[in-house]
This record gives sequence, structure tokens and C-alpha cells, in this order.
Amino acid sequence: MSDLEAELRKAVRGDVGFDVTSRALVTMDASNYRRVPVGVVAPRDAQDVAAVLEVCRAHGVPVVARGGGTSIAGQATGTGVVLDFTRYMNRLVALDADARTAVVQPGLVLDRLQEAAAPHGLRFGPDPSTHSRCTLGGMIGNNSCGSHSVAWGTTADNVRELDVLTARGQPLRLGQGWAGAPDGLRALAEGELARLRTGFPELPRRISGYALDALLPEKGADVARSFCGSEGTLGVLTEAVVSLVEAPRARALAVLGYADEGAAAESAAGLLPYGPLTVEGMAADLVRSAAELPRGGAWLFVETGGESAGEARARAETIVRAADVVDARVVTDGAAQRALWRIREDASGTATRMPDGTEAWPGWEDCAVPPARLGAYLRDFRALLTAHGLRGAPYGHFGDGCIHVRIDFDLLTEAGVGRFRRFSEELADLVVAYGGSLSGEHGDGQARAELLPRMYGDETVALFERVKAVWDPDDLLNPGMLVRPAPLDSGLRFAVLPREPVDVAFGYPGDGGDFTAAVRRCVGVAKCRTTTASGPAVMCPSYRATGEERHSTRGRARLLHEMLAGEVITDGWRSEEVREALDLCLSCKGCRSDCPVEVDMATYKAEFLHHHYAGRRRPAAHYSMGRLPVWLRWVSRTRTAPLVNALAGVRPWAWVAKRVGGIAVERDIPRLAGETFSRWWRGRGPGGGSGDLVVLWPDTFTEHLSPSVGRAAVRVLEAAGLRVALPPTLRMRGRPVGDGRSRSAAALLTARRGRVCCGLTYVSTGQLDHARVVLRRTLDLMEPVLETDAPVVVLEPSCAAALRSDLPELLHDDPRAARLAARVLTFAETLERHAPGWRPPRLDRPAVGQTHCHQHAVLGDTADRGLREAAGLDGELAGGCCGLAGNFGFEEGHFEVSATCAEEQLLPSVRAADPSAVVLADGFSCRTQLEQLAGVRGRHLAEVLAEGLDEGLDGPRER
Repeated sequence: MSDLEAELRKAVRGDVGFDVTSRALVTMDASNYRRVPVGVVAPRDAQDVAAVLEVCRAHGVPVVARGGGTSIAGQATGTGVVLDFTRYMNRLVALDADARTAVVQPGLVLDRLQEAAAPHGLRFGPDPSTHSRCTLGGMIGNNSCGSHSVAWGTTADNVRELDVLTARGQPLRLGQGWAGAPDGLRALAEGELARLRTGFPELPRRISGYALDALLPEKGADVARSFCGSEGTLGVLTEAVVSLVEAPRARALAVLGYADEGAAAESAAGLLPYGPLTVEGMAADLVRSAAELPRGGAWLFVETGGESAGEARARAETIVRAADVVDARVVTDGAAQRALWRIREDASGTATRMPDGTEAWPGWEDCAVPPARLGAYLRDFRALLTAHGLRGAPYGHFGDGCIHVRIDFDLLTEAGVGRFRRFSEELADLVVAYGGSLSGEHGDGQARAELLPRMYGDETVALFERVKAVWDPDDLLNPGMLVRPAPLDSGLRFAVLPREPVDVAFGYPGDGGDFTAAVRRCVGVAKCRTTTASGPAVMCPSYRATGEERHSTRGRARLLHEMLAGEVITDGWRSEEVREALDLCLSCKGCRSDCPVEVDMATYKAEFLHHHYAGRRRPAAHYSMGRLPVWLRWVSRTRTAPLVNALAGVRPWAWVAKRVGGIAVERDIPRLAGETFSRWWRGRGPGGGSGDLVVLWPDTFTEHLSPSVGRAAVRVLEAAGLRVALPPTLRMRGRPVGDGRSRSAAALLTARRGRVCCGLTYVSTGQLDHARVVLRRTLDLMEPVLETDAPVVVLEPSCAAALRSDLPELLHDDPRAARLAARVLTFAETLERHAPGWRPPRLDRPAVGQTHCHQHAVLGDTADRGLREAAGLDGELAGGCCGLAGNFGFEEGHFEVSATCAEEQLLPSVRAADPSAVVLADGFSCRTQLEQLAGVRGRHLAEVLAEGLDEGLDGPRER
């Protein structure tokens, strides 16, 4: 392979990667299959593609074209050279609004085309649920469809011309009237006209096999259309001319509730004469929460369009009247429609887990039957599942008769894989009996190609092989797909993983304590690969900053998978490739909430660092910032904060300190408070309030860096009538909850002094042994609190998230951990639950800022929204991540990525805000980022409310 790599580097202007990381990142797509390539090439243009084909043909090495890597049948994996079109060949070349066409490169992400077309009132019709990361090349290769296919058809219906290179480097421009047909194709097709007319079922979603019937003279002998869905086995696409359709000026969404899935399926075909844009279906077993949906056990999502909102709504209401429903809801508000569509779009990830947490997998993800027969088919499909002892949650394009489903196959044992094969064979026969197609959207790949003879018969499949030989006589392009396929039960990606649980520190409660199962969560749907964050979403800021797959949640999960497999990455926890990929993970926890399968890369990173540095010297930042609570307590005890601040203000001293501590030189060292929060508390005298007792957590940041937040919180909580106490600082069994002070001499003699700590800095740097010691000490101190009903109020969102999630997962063997985690409340949650009659001061000002990423991912912000609304703080806070993320943005080498993350949403929103706007930032990191990058002072919500109280703006109390 060294000769191959050398020749490719000489011939190609793009990137050539034969290193461990490049190969490990593309061993899998979103399917059950895994193949290890010899290398990856990111071509810059068609000339590069031709050069790769020439070199690989000379070496007899296969070539696999890959787009977003979201294919579900295995066709985006290969053992040869993988062509990654997303890095360079990703442009929109031209857009002609008058002709309603666009010229695109294969690596262009669909959403980028939609954004360019939207100002002209146009769009590309097909829109798979992966629209934010799938590429046009991949859509053409798989003949993708999406939810709007009932109105605008499949990708093949929207393709005009294709520029391709054959395996032997011949450039062809495919179109109608035999345009671009390789030598021999026309003669072959014209010799099989009878078979082309009778051997291909008429279905709106027939994606399986080659679309050879498009070569019929009565269908225009459309070579471009016949190429669609060929899964990279016939030629390599370098450019495409696609059609655009007129987008409706207004849309309405009718959500129709039915008693069950069968009733919804039987109703779907009857709605098609009303001209809907979508007819999507899903049942209750796929919905995490049905609160936003009408009553029922299954639903159809039927979208209508019109020149005005009234026209679109009228069409939707007509459909509601025509449908025999249990309940219905018509939505015209755009934000509400998007929220409902997210329920449907996330199904491809949500479906990978059964309600009891059992894993479910693709494999029969998209077979299709005639829409009028869908209800009966689904009943037989459910019966077949039951007969094999399997479970699945069907959903999908009911209007087209296309069903998606993830099934709880056991793909880890020989017996389970055998059942997978038997079920696949029987389901293929069932689909064919209903006149259906084995694939209705995602292609055959390895998952179904072996079963194509059951659908088409041996002679038609033999014709497929002859067509492949015309296009690719050397079998260079994606061998093993569609023709002469590998067995459907070979090359499963789970086969290489360890069978015994890996010894780990965290408990992984959602994965049965198995780290391997946690890593398996990532099925490759790649929602983390979006290039823009929408709404409140956070995941994945590092990928958006760098655009590199290894910095996406999926990329990191793939590297961890290969680390466990031990074939490509051979040095396990000591792997430098995995460490480098995780280095730019901000531990924002955005994937924990935004990933449809709840991959928790922050936890995986902490786990990896724990093992990677076991018994070894750590980076300087792990000692300086990872053990920040120790250093700050030392400064507090010695009362040297003024000295530290003074030294930090002297440039040479600051430079030395940053170099020694592994801190980015671009950063200013934050100033320490002259008086800690606890010291202020001890000197303040008796507090007010006669209501519920709440225990205010003095986190490291509030205690030493921003005690004004703690003082403000006390002011507001007591104004709301609550009694405020701090956690004990002495461990004394049987003592009531105090405020950190003891008057008992006997108790003082036997007590152990300490300070509570959430362990956040230790966890984020992977110092898990230290974290456990700190957290057990904290639980010892908090025992008196746990004997009461008092909530624990945590002002710093990252500390609250650490206590609510990291604590019980790290100390999963200590029942006190779960008890403390259950007590943790945010500032707003405390007021909502324990002072429901209190009203905050009415400020009536606009508010900007950013919801803390840990609050978004772990805590939720419903109570905060309610509190802001009650205080008259108007405006939506930005999503994304501030980029500082605790120690991340301070670490050497991270400044550029940190600043890029801040520039995505936070800083632009603040710059564009009204001068009178309040800048809200509950996290110390967020406030520091605002100050250091924009010169703006952000404030905790408690500070803003306390200021209103001090100005006499108290709101009325309910009587």
C-alpha cells in the first residue's frame, strides 16, 4: 500500500490519508456493516477523481464514492480507497431561477442547496430526514426520497443531467435519448425490451436494483435516470444538473390522530387525491412524549401548501374532514410546525432504542409496498416480528407505502445473527408477495442485494450483472454492492467488538454498565455533522468550527469503536489518534440531548482521559485548571487573592504562569474575588425568609470568582420568602442542616472539616479517581441535608449538571449519589417549585445571551423561560456553545476553536442587541467569554432580579 499511497500523493492535488485516523473514520456508515479501507482521498476536482481511478485501477484496488456517510445499507463503506467528496467538491456551481435548475457538485449538502434556492421561491423536491448533512451525490447514488416525495417524487425524478467518470476514466454526460450511454449499453437494453417492460413493478418507491426500465424508448431512454440509485457501482459522479420546484408560499401541517397504526396506514392512500405535500406516519411506540400531538395511538403528518396561510390551512382542514380520525390538529405557525417535524425526523435515531432501552438496528429500514396495501402489509409485518420474537417500531412515508423500522436484532451472537438472516429472507418474501420493493429509499447495499433474486428473479439479476460489466468491466467501483453481493450477515460491525464488558469508571446506566454498548449507540445518522446550529441546539460546536469528521460526535464515536475493535487502532486507551480527536471536544454535553440516540461524548471523553493518563504525566492544564478548586481554596485560606491578581496583571508574570499552567497565551487570567461568597455569608448576620428551607450550593466559581452571583441569589430567594442555608462544612453525624457554622465544642473536636464540590473540573479532565474522592467527601458532608426535604440550589449550570448526571453515574455504587442528584435544582426551578406565589420585579427590558450548553443538555430551561417572562425580560436566548466551556477555552491550542464557537451565535446576538438589552449568561464561562472577546458584561439571572428588587420594582405577591 505504500506504493499506492505514494502514487496517489503524486497524482492528486487533494488530500490523501492512509493514516489510522483517516481510515478509522470511514469504516462504517449508518448501517450494520463495517469495512476497513486502505486509504481515503478528498479530491479537489474531476481531474483528481480521474487520477484516483487510474492509479487504483493499475493497482487493482477498489474505489468507493462517499458523501455524508449516512447510508443505511452499507454501500458507503469499502475495503479500497474511499473518495470523500464533502471536503472540497461541495460547491453549488450555478443556480438558474428562470430555468429552475441548479448545477451541483456531489459533496454539496442538501440544506445548502435549499438555502440558495429559497430566495427565489424554489427548492429541491426530495428531502430525506438527514437533509442537514446528506449530500446530493449520495442522494443520487441511493435515489433518495424524503417526506415530500408524494408531491415531488424521488431524486431520479428531479435529475436532468449527470457528469460521471467511468471506472476506466471515460468522462460521460448522461441525459435523455441515450445521451452519455457507455458503449454497449444501448444494444444490451434494446435486446431486453420485453424484460424491461414487464420485470419492474410499478411503485412510487421502487429503489431496489438498477432502474433499467428508464432506458425504455417510451420513457425517453434516460441514461441519467437509470444511473440514479446505482450506489456508486457504475460510475463516479462529478457534477449534476438537477431540477428545482416552486416552493409553496405558505404551508399548514395537519396532524391526524388514529386509534392505531393500521388505521393510519389504511387512511393514508385515501388522502393522496387531495394533493398533499406529505403523508408521513408514526405510532406511539416511537414518540418520547405525545404532549404536542393530538389524541391517538398513531399519527399522520399531512402537509399542505398554498399561496397564503389561509389557503394552506383550508386545504389542511379539508383533509381533516375527509379523514376518519380520533383527533386532529392543524398548525400554521412555522416554529410549531418545525417542532412537530423534529419528532418525525428524529425517529431514525429514536428508533434505535426500544422503550426498555434494548438496542435496535437497521437492516429492513425502508421496504415499500403499494400504498393501498400498506395497512394489510403492516399487520403481516407485525405478525412476522412476533413469530421471530423480535420487536420494531415502524414509521415513515405512509403515502408512498414506504416503511422505516429499526428491529431489536441480536447481532452480537451466532444464534442472533442466524435469526437475522431467517427473518430477512421471510420478510423479503412477504414484501414481494405484496408487490413491493425491498428498498424504498436507502438502496440495497449489502443489506438487501443478496435477496434481489426473490424480487426480480435470477434472469433479471443476471441482467444487472451484465449492465455492471458494461459500465465497469474491471469491477473496480464499490464491488460487493447490488451485483455479486456479499452475504447480508457478513462483515457486521459488531463482530469485532469485545464480548466481555470493558473495565470502566462510569456506570453507564442507560447501557447496562457496558461501555461497548454506550459506544454502539452511535448508528451514524450524523445529526452532529450539521454546519449551522438551529434554534436552541448545541451539538456539535467543534465540528462546526473545524468541519472535520474526527471532530464530530460521530467521528469520535467511530474512533472509540475502532479502539475497542483493536484492528485499525491497536494501542487501546493509549491511542494518540483518539486523544487528538477528543482534544477539541468541548464537553458541552450537547450530544447528550441533541443526538437522537443520546450519545454522551463528554462522558466518553472523561472515561478515555482517565485510562489514557493512568500512571502517566498529564498535560499541565489538568493540574492547573483540572484541580482549580484546590488552588482557589489555598488562595482563600492564605488570603492572597490581591497578590495573585496583582501578579496576573503584570505581563511577564502572567506569561510565565500561563506557560507553566498550559493556558492559552491569548487569554487573560480571571480576577479572584477579594472576599469569597462563604466569607461574606458568615459575616452577613441573620437571614430573612420564613418559608421553605433551601440549601444554596457554593460552587467553586461563585465562591471564588463571582460571589456577586451568590449574594444576588440570596437576596432574591429570601425576597421570595425562602430560608437559605449553606451546606455543612463539618462532618457531624446526626446534626441538623446548618449554615456551615457549629457552636458545639464536642462536635468540633470530632468533626472533619471540608467543602462540598461537584467534581466538575476533575471529571472534565478525566481525573476520575480524584473526582470520586471529592464526591464521596461531598456526600459525607451532605448527609444531614439528605435527611431533610430541602432542595439543593446550584447557581452554576455546569456544576448543577455535574451533580445531576455525572455524580450518580460516577458513584453508581453509592445510593446517596442518586439522592443528592434528585435534590439538585436550578435557581429558576427553586423559585418555581418552592415559591410559586412569588412574582419577580417587573423589568420590562429585552434580553439577549445564551442558554448554557449544560443547562440545555441536562437541566432544561423551562423554568428559566417562565421566570424571564414573569420579569418582563423579552427575547430568545441563543443556542450553541459559548466556546469557553470551562477549562477548554483556556487550554493552550484551543483559543481559535473557542473563539469560532463564540462567533457562531453568542457574540453576533449580543452585538445586534438593543443597547438597553440585558445580557444574560448564567455560566461563569459564558460571562468570561463575553468579557474577554467582546468587552461585554454578562450577568446571571439572579443578579438582574436582585438589581430590580433593590430598585424597588418588587412584583405583587399572590394572596
